[in-house]
Amino acid sequence: MGLLTGALPDFPWDTLTPFAERARAHPGGIVDLSVGTPVDPTPAVVRDALTAAADSPGYPLTHGTPDLREAVVRWFARRRGVPGLDPAAVLPTVGSKELVALLPSLLGLAEGDVVLHPATAYPTYDVGARLAGATPVPTDDPAAVLADAATRAGVRLVWLNSPGNPDGSVLGVEDLRRVVDAARAAAERDGRPVVVASDECYAELAWEEPWASSGVPSVLDPRVTGGDLTGLLAVYSLSKQSNLAGYRAAFVAGDPALVGRLLETRKHAGMIVPGPVQAATAAALGDDAHVAEQRERYRRRRRLLRGAFEEAGYVVDRSYAGLYLWVRPDGGGQDCWSTVGDLAEQGILVAPGAFYGAAAAGHVRVALTASDEKVAEAAARLTGA
Repeated sequence: MGLLTGALPDFPWDTLTPFAERARAHPGGIVDLSVGTPVDPTPAVVRDALTAAADSPGYPLTHGTPDLREAVVRWFARRRGVPGLDPAAVLPTVGSKELVALLPSLLGLAEGDVVLHPATAYPTYDVGARLAGATPVPTDDPAAVLADAATRAGVRLVWLNSPGNPDGSVLGVEDLRRVVDAARAAAERDGRPVVVASDECYAELAWEEPWASSGVPSVLDPRVTGGDLTGLLAVYSLSKQSNLAGYRAAFVAGDPALVGRLLETRKHAGMIVPGPVQAATAAALGDDAHVAEQRERYRRRRRLLRGAFEEAGYVVDRSYAGLYLWVRPDGGGQDCWSTVGDLAEQGILVAPGAFYGAAAAGHVRVALTASDEKVAEAAARLTGA
């Protein structure tokens, strides 16, 4: 165990403790915008489905119930522009973080293999590679890495994240297709498969055009794949759009052969989503109304927070979609920890960009996941209102 933990970085949020204490000392108390934890009620349609399935004495299906997998297929067609997905190529997971952390291991990656991930990224992509013994490599241009014989050696997995956490960046159809084409070309040249996995869990939360009207494209979109899902996986979570973080409701879909491999391994390991949660997930995917309602809550909070930060002399970069604002002081040059400290003095706790890679050291991440009252309080402190 010592060898395993020694290969991993310290858990980053532990380093926020002194700043949280400083923020709590504010006369008005803390407004915690550091973690993207939903705070609004779980929708009644989901809770009702969970309750109805509560009598669940037998083992649930690792592959997921037919109802759940069909609900995922219908959702992809209706909301993501991906028609005709094979229900057999859908697999529920215990939240999306465990799949992100374990995918390199489940795919059999090991020492000598390389995992590409965004340069500004959720830290679990790095952690998952290390758990498998593989080498994580941050890059903003995975297609270029794959095209160069000097840099693509050993690349077995490419992680994409769109909309991006923490910076709200979005990959368009052409961006996605360029990576997919490069991965397939590299696999053909070298005779080794290269999997492209896209973490898309914020896709329903698009704020700016063209994504707000046209939707955030999936790596499984036919315009990206050319109708061929070989080597492709899309990872999705209902934690954000449906306030289901406590349910650990998520799934992966895409290449039937890859999903089949994941299924067999998960059967052996007993990695199963509880039956009542599967029923609740199917109900959530079938109801667009609660998603639209939650999206409007976040839209209001985003508008208020963005305006307050800009009035207070900060700049919001990218943040086209997702649950966060990607913020820096106007003029730049200030280290993210100094910005975290400045905001903690106002009782506002945010996450430093350093959590998300060296390229992010000038920014802080501001979550929209606080109540309306708390968001209003943060805005008032920023603007002096």
